[in-house]
Parts: sequence; structure tokens; C-alpha cells
Amino acid sequence: MLENIRLSFKGIWSHKMRSFLTMLGIIIGIAAIIAIVSTIQGTNEQIKENLIGSGDNTVEIALHQGDDTFEIMYEGIPAGVPVISQDALKQVKEVDHVENASLYLSRPEYDGVYYLNTALSGGSVVGIDENYFDTCNFIIQKGRGFTTRDYLDYRKVALLDKDSADVLFQGEDPLGKTIEIKREPYIVVGIVAKSKEFEPVINSLEDYYTYAQISAGKVYVPDSTWPIIYQFDEPQNLVIKVDSTDNMTTAGKESANVLNNYLTTDDDTVKYQAQDLLEQAKKIQELGESTNSMLIWIAGISLIVGGIGVMNIMLVSVTERTQEIGLKKAIGARKSNILGQFLTEAAVLTSMGGILGVISGIVLAEVISRISETPVAISIPAAIGAVGFSMVIGIIFGMLPSYKAANLDPIDALRRE
Repeated sequence: MLENIRLSFKGIWSHKMRSFLTMLGIIIGIAAIIAIVSTIQGTNEQIKENLIGSGDNTVEIALHQGDDTFEIMYEGIPAGVPVISQDALKQVKEVDHVENASLYLSRPEYDGVYYLNTALSGGSVVGIDENYFDTCNFIIQKGRGFTTRDYLDYRKVALLDKDSADVLFQGEDPLGKTIEIKREPYIVVGIVAKSKEFEPVINSLEDYYTYAQISAGKVYVPDSTWPIIYQFDEPQNLVIKVDSTDNMTTAGKESANVLNNYLTTDDDTVKYQAQDLLEQAKKIQELGESTNSMLIWIAGISLIVGGIGVMNIMLVSVTERTQEIGLKKAIGARKSNILGQFLTEAAVLTSMGGILGVISGIVLAEVISRISETPVAISIPAAIGAVGFSMVIGIIFGMLPSYKAANLDPIDALRRE
């Protein structure tokens, strides 16, 4: 085998230009496939990242009616939906892959939050437990967070995010100031933010409408004070922190099932559902699959053309080396020896083309990325598979010339000029 490989390299090197032109079809086909696959994977990863964000791996679980979120401000408190107990919360924390969990309540507020005469239009009020900020990876940027006494003493204190602080105070320091939530005074004690800020990559108007989060900000209050401004015994939402992005869907569904086991409502459409961001990403990715598959098939055609070129040049090589084949047979070479030599030469030729194609594909993917600002992700399995596939093409398309060489009559071969 090693001798056959050495002879293959020797034959390729002795006809450098011819060998390169023969490999060109393989190089172009492999390069096109690597570039397409890298662009597809890069785009898919960008879609996932845009939806999931900075990688905090949190999943929100909320009460739904059918496919829509249950709107308590319009529907009222549903019968048979109890307040989530500490036992239920403990069960959720015991679900596989769940690292932490927290309860919260949320209301959109169009005209219920004010500082003097400035309203937080389009913002929301969130009632949180003591574990919420740890679960969702928030940090206190300024001031302080909520203390245990704030919850026990029903203190009307509030935390703002950057957006709500900018809208309500417009550059003024909010700490210590009093805002009104549903005409109840709350003192601002701090500013909070995500520990890892993330902005989705927006390359088009469609991306903007898909990923952009348009919000006037959030106001956080202790959930113990929630009934002061809204209602007692409102159904809560749940947010869980999962150990990895890939487990978000499974952990979210299992946690929702835990909460649904506590429901006694007669309405089967009212259930807790997890926000499945991975499923949303998958649906967006599937939109481009047909086009991507077509591009890969077109690139695959060039590999077939390249394989035909390999078969053609190997037939020429057999014709050129007829006397060499006859001489080898005359001194005792078997058919299997001749067949192995030419198959090895075809496999080496296409493997070299595959390696050059992978390198060219990586370079092409990077060029496409820089020109079109499209993210790419080089797939190592695809690169290895491409080289292996090119070797298979060499063996398949080298079979006919190799078989022809192995079956030459030694006497006729030696006579041929």
C-alpha cells in the first residue's frame, strides 16, 4: 500500500498541470459545499443566539389559554389555578438540568407608572421573589437590591432597569425618588441590569422585526407588595435557569408539566407552557432549508463532473502506461496488484483535491462573511467528511480505468507502441 501511495505521488508530480486540472472539479465542488455548509451553520447559530441572547439559559413558563398567554387584566383570575406553592417550586428545582428557579408576576403598564408628570408608556411592572435576580443573572448597577425585610415588612420599594430609568427620569439620578405605580408611591432604591448585555445582530428589516425587543423598560417590586397595586392570588409565572442551551426545551416542558399537575380547572385550554426559544429558532432555520439543500445539490454536481474528469485522466494514464503494465504482468504482477495501484492513484488524486477544496472552502467562507457580513461556522465533521467523500469518488470513478488496466493481456501490452 505504501509503495502504491509513493508511486501515486510520483505519477501526480510528474504531470503537475494535468493533475491539478483533473483535481479542479473536486476542489471547486468541495470548496462550494464547505462554504455553503459553513454559512448555513453560522446563520443558524446566529438565529439561535439572537433569540436566546447572551447565553443565560433561562426559560420562562407562563399560564396560557390555548396558544396565547393568559391575559389576567382582561380575563380575571381563572378558577382552578392555584398560587404556585413552595412544594411545587421545590419539585421544579429537582427537574433534571434545572439549576435554579424563581416566581414572578408581570403586568404591562401603559399609563400606570409615573414620575411627576412623566409616564412609563409601554413599560411593565414585575413582582419578583428574592431569588429572581440570581436566577436571571441580574446585577445591581447602582444603589441596592431588595432585602428580606423589604418582603417581610411589605415595603413599597422599586428597582428600575436602564430603559425605565431613562424614560422616567431623563438623566436625573433616580435613587431615593418616589414613583407612582397605580397611584401607590414606591421609592426607587436601585438600578439593575443583566450581567451580560446582548444585542441581536440586525442585518435586515426582517431581522429587526424578528429579534428587536422594543420596550420602554421594567419596574421591579417585591412580590409581597403586589396585592397593594393589583390583586391577591394572581397566577404567577416561573423562570428557570438551565445548565445548558441544548437542555432548555426539555427542562422547560418538564417544569411546565409539574405546574400543570396542580391545576384543577375545567378548561383544558388553560395550561402552563414554556417559552420554547429553540423551537422558534428551528422554525426560522427551516425557512431557508429548501434553498440551502438546492445549493448543496448543485455543488454536488460539480463533484460528479470532477469524478468524470478523474476517470477520463486515469483512462489516459492506462493508455500511456500500457507497456509498463505489460512488463509488470510479465514478471509476475497479479491483477489485484495492478488494480490496487491504479485505485490508489485515483484515491490519492481526489483526496488531494478534497484537502485543497476544504482549504479553499474555508477561505471562501471567510471572504463571503466579510463581504456580506454573514456569520460563518466552520464544520470540522463536514471538512473531514468532504475529504473522505472525495476519496470515495476517486475509488468509484477510478474503478473502470483500474479494471481495464488489470485485465490487459501482457503480450498485447508489450507489443503496443
